[in-house]
Order: sequence, then C-alpha cells, then structure tokens
Amino acid sequence: MRYGIRTYLLAGLLASTLTTVRVGAAESLKVGHLPVTGHAKFFVAKEEGFFKQEGLDVDLIEFANSADGLAALRAGKLDLGAFGTTAPLVHISKGADIRIIGGVMGEDAAIVVRPDHVASIKTIANLRGKKVATIRLATGDAVLRGALEEAGINWKTDLQIFELKSPPAVLEAVKSGEVDAGVIWGPHDVTAEAQGLKVVIRSRTLQPGHPCCRLTVNAISIRDNPERWVHFIRAFLKAEKFAYFSHEKTLDDIGKYLKLDRGLIQKAYYEGYLDQASDPNVLGIVRFWKTMIKSDFVESNLDITKFIDTSLYEKALRSLAAESPKDPFWQQRLKTFAERNTVKSAKDAEPGIVLASAAKKAAPDCH
Repeated sequence: MRYGIRTYLLAGLLASTLTTVRVGAAESLKVGHLPVTGHAKFFVAKEEGFFKQEGLDVDLIEFANSADGLAALRAGKLDLGAFGTTAPLVHISKGADIRIIGGVMGEDAAIVVRPDHVASIKTIANLRGKKVATIRLATGDAVLRGALEEAGINWKTDLQIFELKSPPAVLEAVKSGEVDAGVIWGPHDVTAEAQGLKVVIRSRTLQPGHPCCRLTVNAISIRDNPERWVHFIRAFLKAEKFAYFSHEKTLDDIGKYLKLDRGLIQKAYYEGYLDQASDPNVLGIVRFWKTMIKSDFVESNLDITKFIDTSLYEKALRSLAAESPKDPFWQQRLKTFAERNTVKSAKDAEPGIVLASAAKKAAPDCH
C-alpha cells in the first residue's frame, strides 16, 4: 500500500469533520458565472440543494464575459468568479492578488464562419489577412493567438482581431459579414450551427486539453476562511457527480438559467466538446501560461503556480472519497487530480514550481 495507516487516519478525520450538514446560519456568497452550458455545475448545486447542504447561501450572478466578471471580483463585488483561464492569468500578470482554487470546464471553444467561407478557411493559416471577432479576455481568444504564433502568423499585423463583448455579438458580426470568422464557446457553437453557420476549427485541436473557466477568488478570502471554499468545492463536486448520472434532471436545472431549446442544451453539455473536470489542472494552466507569454498575450516572468491553490480542492475531494471509499466516481477524480496537478517530469516543471500538497503525495491507485 502506498499510504498506510497515516492516510487512513487522515481519511477518517476528513470524513468526521466534513460529512455532516453544516449547522447554523448559512454563509452568503456572491458567485459570478457565464451564461453557458459548461457552467451547469453551479446551476445543479443551487437547484439540487448541494450548496445548502454545505451551509452556503449562494447568489449566482451572470456576466456576459470574463473581463467584466474578473473586474467585479477584484473590486470585491463577488466572492468567487468562474471565468475563462485567460482573464485571471492576465490580471495576475498585472499584479492581482487572486488565486485559482479549482476548475469549471475545459476546451469547448470554436471558430465559426459563414457557409461560403468554409472552403477558404479550414486551418489557422487561412486566417492570414482575415477579420476575426473574439470575446475580450476569453480563453478561446488566447488559444487562437497562441495557434497563430505557432503557425508563424503575427496576430498584431497579419490579420485584424476585433474584441467584442459577448458570443451573440460575435455571431452577429460573422452573419452580417463584418468579419470573416468568429471565436465563441459552447453552447453558442450549437446555436451557431442551428443558425446556418459552420464550425471549422475547435480549440481542442489547437491546444488539446486546455483549461477554460477556473474557480477564482481573492487571496485574502482564503486566508480569512479557507473552510468556506472547501465546502463550496464539495458542493461543486457533488453537482459534478449528479450531472454525470442524472442527465434529465440536469437538463431541467440548466434550462432554468439558459433559455435554450432542450435539445441544444443536451447536445452542448452531453454530446459536445466539453471537459467537465473540476480540478485546478495545474499542468494545463502552466502550459496555457507559457502559450500566452510566447504569443505576446502577456509579458511576465511570474511563477504562475504560486497563484494556484490545490489544497482546498484536494481536501474537499478526499473528504468525499473518505465518505464513500468504494465509489469509483471519487476514485477516478482522485486519479485525475494526481495526473493533472503533480509534476511528473522536468518537461512539465517550471523553476521553483510548488503544487501545494499534491506534489507531496499522489492519489491511491484506482481505475
């Protein structure tokens, strides 16, 4: 056995301290999110009572884009923000004292064009000389610029990039012919196809496994009360499990927040291109950070791992696994956590890399 008595004592302690419903007045939290299917776990945790079980009264506040949401978080108008990977990393590069404590989703961005452009825009290289609309500080925007750099295309001079406020604004610009292509995220890819547009490139082909929206908080909130975030992540993980097994009820919950056809919600969430893991994904963020620097999206020499706190997620996950030690769902999440949040080779590592407790112990062998 890899862990022995010490690990089982830890598991027992976690189970005894976190399994029961919190008593007393619920703690109120303002949580910012985007109106997308990839944020379904917020809707499920709210509607199915998982936040309440963990002693939290969560007010979900919708934002049109990550840039506005991160600004609200930094201004203290939100307790937690769930916005694209690009936005928190850009703010960190400019001195923001914020921390990434978990993930919401990954991949799921796409480049769309009108049908008459499908033949001429098949690859990133075909965007040279074109007009492209993106959403300001969106994950797909940074993935695009990184891919352009890899293809030897200068995104500052070899094409025109227009930063718009929302996916609907991008779709309108594409449909009207104001731009040749647009970068959006789900479920706007399926709505774009329903409106006659075509997806020509997906972000997962440009940067496989890239993280998207991350759970982000102001660092002071971790110092003041770390346990609130352990309970928040427990609720979030319960929602992840619920969504995995209870499709129809999950679609009901999503439908209360997104006014979309049920069939489109089903396609976007369960049949699309969405990584639904909730772990912080340190390795993915490090790779994304390198891409942003290489493509001149940010200028920084920061060790980005110092702004990622994996300990809260790990404590929440291990407490749930301790409650149901034979549950394969939690065992698989432990395995994913170890794979994506532990440096495995010199190629993955950055100088001075610190991965909280994840670097000190791996998850138990599981499948």
